[in-house]
Amino acid sequence: MPTTKKEEFYFGLMMCFGMVVFMTLYNLFTHGLMGSISVREIFTQLVQIFVIATLLELFVVGPVAKKLALSIPFDKSNKVFVILFLAFFMVSGMVLCMSLYGLGNAYFSDSLHGESLFESYFTFVFKNFIFAFPLQLIIVGPLVRYAFVKVVKKRIRVTLR
Repeated sequence: MPTTKKEEFYFGLMMCFGMVVFMTLYNLFTHGLMGSISVREIFTQLVQIFVIATLLELFVVGPVAKKLALSIPFDKSNKVFVILFLAFFMVSGMVLCMSLYGLGNAYFSDSLHGESLFESYFTFVFKNFIFAFPLQLIIVGPLVRYAFVKVVKKRIRVTLR
């Protein structure tokens, strides 16, 4: 886990990258767009979404999620609880915010098919949350923590010597 601001920045970038890649592919698949858009368009979307998600994570959702998670009374020496609460609040905040982005895309591409914005937004939130939370806990979170310890922490320790 990150212990300095610099480490938090790298950790956040890594986590955002992993979640953006998987969530973008998931949303392309669930909306039936996998074969209909080019690799270049997918890459452009990934970059655009990564920038938005990173800014949200660093300046809005991350700080709020951290405050909320650490304000709950539980044994903070138990890393599993810390990870679970942080993941829950991070995923919840990011899903709420990024579903707005998805709703905007759907609205401007005229792909809502007569559904109300309110109904569509909560459908997006529900579908994204049920995929994002397990993805965060089971795949992306552990992979990023492993890579962070092996690459970033190791590199930072080497440069300090």
